[in-house]
Amino acid sequence: MSDIQTKYQKLAQEFAKLRAQNQVLKKAVIEEQGKQTQFKDAIKERDQKVRKFEQEIDSLTFRNQQLTKRVNILQDDLEVAESRAKKGKNKVTTEPVARPKLEQNVIGEELRNKIQENERLHIQFNQSSAEHQQTMLSLQDRLYALENENSQHQRILETTQKQNKDMIERLQQDKARLEVKIRNMEKESGDAVMKAEKSEQELKILEEDLGSKLEVARKLITDKLPFNDTELRKFNALNVPTHDRKQQQRTKELVGKAKVLMSEMCSALSNFHTYTEQRTKIFPVDASAGSLSVVNAKFCTYLHENAAYLRSIEKSFNNFYDDITEDALTTLETATGLQDFSSKFSKYVSYLNKLLPYQLLSLEEECALSSCSQTLESRNMELHSALKKLTSAFTKLDSYVQLLAMTSKKSGDLPQANHREFFNKMISSVTYLSSIVKDVSKSYNFKVSLEHQLPTVTQKLKTTDECVVSSLISLVTCTGKLSNFMKSNVDMFSAPTSYRTRGHSFIQDDDQQGRMTSPTVSTLREKSVNYMAMLNKPSPDSVPYTQALNNRRVLVSSTESKEGLAQQLASNSDKISRLEQDREHWLLEAQLLQIKYDKEAMKVNQLQSQLQSHISGVHGPDLMRQVSNDSQEGSKADHKPTDPSLGSLSKQPMDFGESEETSRENLIKKHYTSKVSIMTNHRQMVDSKSVSFHSECRALHQRLSLAEKSKQKTQAELQKANQMILQLQGELSTTSRSYDDQLKMMSDHLCSLNEKLTSQKDEIDSLKLSMKQTAKKGKGK
Repeated sequence: MSDIQTKYQKLAQEFAKLRAQNQVLKKAVIEEQGKQTQFKDAIKERDQKVRKFEQEIDSLTFRNQQLTKRVNILQDDLEVAESRAKKGKNKVTTEPVARPKLEQNVIGEELRNKIQENERLHIQFNQSSAEHQQTMLSLQDRLYALENENSQHQRILETTQKQNKDMIERLQQDKARLEVKIRNMEKESGDAVMKAEKSEQELKILEEDLGSKLEVARKLITDKLPFNDTELRKFNALNVPTHDRKQQQRTKELVGKAKVLMSEMCSALSNFHTYTEQRTKIFPVDASAGSLSVVNAKFCTYLHENAAYLRSIEKSFNNFYDDITEDALTTLETATGLQDFSSKFSKYVSYLNKLLPYQLLSLEEECALSSCSQTLESRNMELHSALKKLTSAFTKLDSYVQLLAMTSKKSGDLPQANHREFFNKMISSVTYLSSIVKDVSKSYNFKVSLEHQLPTVTQKLKTTDECVVSSLISLVTCTGKLSNFMKSNVDMFSAPTSYRTRGHSFIQDDDQQGRMTSPTVSTLREKSVNYMAMLNKPSPDSVPYTQALNNRRVLVSSTESKEGLAQQLASNSDKISRLEQDREHWLLEAQLLQIKYDKEAMKVNQLQSQLQSHISGVHGPDLMRQVSNDSQEGSKADHKPTDPSLGSLSKQPMDFGESEETSRENLIKKHYTSKVSIMTNHRQMVDSKSVSFHSECRALHQRLSLAEKSKQKTQAELQKANQMILQLQGELSTTSRSYDDQLKMMSDHLCSLNEKLTSQKDEIDSLKLSMKQTAKKGKGK
């Protein structure tokens, strides 16, 4: 069905076209027939005029013959009269003489009149014959041309008639076929009408259902939708647009190349300024040998400031390059980094304008030297004019850079339609700057070559001049590279960026729609990303209640703040150091006591041996008292420099009763047990503190383990987010490719339509010209 309908439509269209062509050909044939009849009428009129002229010529010839005959007759009469007059000379009668004279005068006047009339008629005859010949020639040429045109028109008519006959036969055949198809189509259309009625009924049912659903949706929108955030078009520019990542990478690469070229140009300009500063310090007066003039001194100080301006330009452009990222759209409206670059570049241009008068005065001071020739002076003036042109070229380029930077502000807006022309103007200014730099280099080379021929030139000046020339050559290469770079990438710069925002879809900016994207989009995007990251942060795992209570007790028992823990650590470290000192002290004391104990044991053994030897003697009890007193005095003397707590042994009286050894051992045991109890108390305190520290360390370890778990979770989420980003990038690339293919198809279709329109316009123009020519020819006839 669909194939038959399409074929039928095509045949109907071709029939309509052929019908229109047939009508046009009929009109052309009718017009040619009318022209042919007009030409025939004109030929008849020309023939009638020719006949009239021939009749007039015949009448004039006949009249001329009559006049010649009349003139001959009169001449004969005159001869006869003259002969008669000669014969009758002797007759002196007055009356017969007077009559012939009167007759002769009348005949002479008539003869003169006839002669004049004859001449006039001869002249008219010659003129009319010449005009007749010219008209005959022109009419013959016209007739030949008309016959040729008539033959051509007849040929065209014959060919058109043949074509029309063929077309009519074809159309009749097509008509018969179409009638058969129409009958079949009528049958099919009846079936289609039945189906259409059924579909209309179904459509009514669907419309009713959709109407009810639409009412419900409207109620939901009015009741539950808080606001429409895409209603105001000026705020839609703040939405984050989608873009082509490949195009963003391309822009970043181009800006990177421009950054390299800009750094090279800044370094070349810096070298040029520094070497010119060194040259002014050497020539015309060497600063080491004598003092510089006021102009040259100021000129040197100003030249010394070039690095501040050029470094700021390079730094601002590097910052602009760093601000460009692959995940954010970069257009002239969002490129806020160009504002800083524009301000720094305008400052450098004002710095060049400040240097220009001092450069002129310095060149005039060089020209004022006695060794300066006229040619060198002319070269200096050429150099100054070239430097003037250089500053003007920089100011012109600065105006374009400022206009480019103003597009990212609300105060200035460069329409999208003017981008191509704007970048062409900017490229022309860069090429003009490159040509001016070449002129400066040439003029400076000529000046240096003339200066080096002077006998007063030093080797130091020659080396500095060579450095200046090399810096100018590098500047020429940099500007040439920059102009070629901009020429090769002008399509990329001026092409409209295709992007889409929420609220309205577009491919390029429209003046009626206003500003499509805002410079604050990148900052708003970063804020939104951070906010969404905060929202997507997972909640921590829940802890059992008993474990939470235990952790709470541990945390309450330990100090919660870092400062408190640090103070406790410091105090505990001080206590541990003190305890270590006490331990070393008590170890020394124990060693001393051990030595003294050994000595006393030796003495006791000696005394026991003496007592056993003299136990049966009379002086036994007195000797034992004396020994005990001596031992007590010795023990007191030994224990005086020691700790007072150890001196308690001397206060307790020794009882050498049943067994002296057991009593002394008991006293020593009591002393050391008291010391051990004290040390155990200290140890228990230290153990309790170490336990508290252990609990705190365990709590910190738990915190660290929780932090590691959260870190692992965040890493896993980050991997998932990266995978999602890769998937979205793939989807975006596929969508961008599909859109590009669609755009290419549309562009090809538009190109074909434009070609058809141009061909139709050409045909219409040719037809109009032919109509005008035919109309002019008809008017000429």
